[in-house]
Amino acid sequence: MEITIDDFMKLVNPNVIDVRIPQKYNDNHIPGAININANSLLNNPEKYLNPSLIYYVYCQKGTSSKTLTQILRVKGYKVFNIIGGYEAWILTS
Repeated sequence: MEITIDDFMKLVNPNVIDVRIPQKYNDNHIPGAININANSLLNNPEKYLNPSLIYYVYCQKGTSSKTLTQILRVKGYKVFNIIGGYEAWILTS
């Protein structure tokens, strides 16, 4: 499932995961986001995700995070891709 940046911005204290490389995350990120490598998240989701919580995931443009969230949903996790990724955030903030 996916969420638009406008709907995402209405959420209160969402669990946000930035799957971009650490350098991009350190340059700037959505406030409150934690940085988790996409491969780590994909290979060991149980290490990072609580199956009872909802998470919002983004990458730079929303493409790779879309694929990632689709796979994680099949594994039983409640994850939403932020459409447009970090670039959508920049345009609206």
